[in-house]
Amino acid sequence: MVLHLSAGHFEIVDRGGRFILKPEVAEWPHVPENEDVTMRMAAACGIEIPDHGLIYTADGGLAYVIRRFDRMGRGERVAMEDFAQLSGKTRHTKYDSSTEQVISTLNQYATFPAVERVKLFRRILFCFLCGNEDAHLKNWSVLTIDGVVGLSPAYDLLNSWMVLRRPKEELALPLRGKKAKFRAPDFLEYLAFERLDLTIESRDAILQDIQTAIPMCLELLKMCFLPDPFKERYADMLRERAQRIGLGA
Repeated sequence: MVLHLSAGHFEIVDRGGRFILKPEVAEWPHVPENEDVTMRMAAACGIEIPDHGLIYTADGGLAYVIRRFDRMGRGERVAMEDFAQLSGKTRHTKYDSSTEQVISTLNQYATFPAVERVKLFRRILFCFLCGNEDAHLKNWSVLTIDGVVGLSPAYDLLNSWMVLRRPKEELALPLRGKKAKFRAPDFLEYLAFERLDLTIESRDAILQDIQTAIPMCLELLKMCFLPDPFKERYADMLRERAQRIGLGA
């Protein structure tokens, strides 16, 4: 649902809106609260995100609102392409890929691939830690600004592990030929060095940032709008995954 902000309230529009509204969905409980806190956790981990937040609807429920980052000034469009488009995939085949192919696509289209690969490592690691098991090709995008192609701000980050309950998956796109049972070497050696060609210094700086942010993330969970059982389940999962790859919590 696309919105325009006018005179202090949102109006639904067919085009030109600067905001996207995501209301509650009966089949998937507490998704607005889930996405809001997960995006805040991403920011704490050093990931660029758009302006966003929660609002109350007329019936007293909560809806998630995010400012569109593919618009500038008075509605000027910013060239944006998701990785499904770049890979020749569709909505129906957006899961038919791998993390390695995402990296190859980024290398092909980014103006400064080495810079963008550092960002990608941080985001993939965060997706694993926060239980975002639905980061398919359409949830990764690039923007072209002043002729420079780079990763867009992160979006659609939420703990889908609590929503979809797919215990056999920990990432939407396989890494090293698998979607679950990841251990530290999968991310910290194979992904960081063999696939992304990061330096030890770059990798360790990101790991330090995220390890430092984990207590902040746990505090954000305590303060968020999720019901207490959801908060506890989320926090337990975050701690387990952080410990599994040696970050502790």
